[in-house]
Amino acid sequence: MSAGAVGAGALTTLIAASLAGAAMGGPPRLALPIDCTPGQDCFVQNFVDRDPGPGAVDFLCGPLTYDGHKGTDIRLPSRAAMRAGVTVRAAAAGRVTAVRDGMADGDYLAGRAAAIEGRECGNGVVIDHGDGWVTQYCHMKMGSILAQPGQRVEAGTPIGLVGLSGKTEFPHLHIAVRKDGAIVDPFDPDGGSCGTPAEGTLWLDAPPYVPGALLSAGVATVVPDYESVRTGTPLPVERVVLAADAPAIVGWGFAFGVRKGDRMIFTIDAPSGRIFEHALTLERPQAQAYRAAGRRAPAGGWPAGTYRVSVELRRGDQSLGRREITVEVTPRRP
Repeated sequence: MSAGAVGAGALTTLIAASLAGAAMGGPPRLALPIDCTPGQDCFVQNFVDRDPGPGAVDFLCGPLTYDGHKGTDIRLPSRAAMRAGVTVRAAAAGRVTAVRDGMADGDYLAGRAAAIEGRECGNGVVIDHGDGWVTQYCHMKMGSILAQPGQRVEAGTPIGLVGLSGKTEFPHLHIAVRKDGAIVDPFDPDGGSCGTPAEGTLWLDAPPYVPGALLSAGVATVVPDYESVRTGTPLPVERVVLAADAPAIVGWGFAFGVRKGDRMIFTIDAPSGRIFEHALTLERPQAQAYRAAGRRAPAGGWPAGTYRVSVELRRGDQSLGRREITVEVTPRRP
């Protein structure tokens, strides 16, 4: 889906599939509940925790979850993307049974965990799909909730915007699926042991399992601080213009799902050829990670021309994402 719009034909299909499931008394078939393209401008960062003990594994026995996680987290690359506005939609037809709004975005990040105790979902919506099936939508943007208690919704009905409310450290939609109060993993509703998922899912079109990815990358003249990258300042762009007297050319990368041994590789190609290449090895698993590397300006400044800076996340021989940014260095003024 593209942000803010669902095609009429696609919406008709989603509604029909959702209603068919309800009419048969079976589980609802879930449409993607967020306006983004999974694997491109949004990613599933956390799945349902399938380990009944103190450990944590996702349905493929991977690490994309944490102990006790009870839903699917579909994340945006930055808070800048959240501020631009990304619509949350009902995943299936049903009746809205509960709504909460008015919680500020970022309260948990500001160290106010105690202030949200009992309201960890943040601003959210609960939809009853019949026959004991319920979906819950969490961490939505303050003031964005469109749904009303008692309202009938169809698959694709807008219910609010992705936010950062409640207990969360990054902008995302947490969607939980329950049957008679018990958590159901929509990627593996049969609930077998991890690594042996059922052939079918509850999704009409399941978001891809991405084992880790480069969320964003950019170029700066100094090493940006982590907070500015996490919040989307500086913005990732495909082309930047620098003066010949810029103190440095620095590439930065922001990733999720990092594992020990992953590498973030930075290169700078000048008009004359490659002038910088450096790989940073990540020493521990991290839900999200930021690295930067670059080169100071040579004596006399940067020669004018077109430079290319690349940032790549690699796991062994596998590339988990690569971005290239064009840098135009303007001639030095006489």
